[in-house]
Amino acid sequence: MIVISIKDNESIDKALKRFKKKFEKTGVLRQLRARTAFEKPSVRDRNTRLRAIYRQNILLNPEEAAQ
Repeated sequence: MIVISIKDNESIDKALKRFKKKFEKTGVLRQLRARTAFEKPSVRDRNTRLRAIYRQNILLNPEEAAQ
């Protein structure tokens, strides 16, 4: 459970922003989305390889990525 203590004279907006940052760091929402649809391990591995190839191509050819 995420606990945010509100400091003296701190606005609710700032406290909410700190809460959102902590919540995002925990990765709960990302994990929830991953669990909603089952993905076969072979498909997951293929997607990770494709993402890695894409990233590598961007790093090797930055001028093509800008177009």
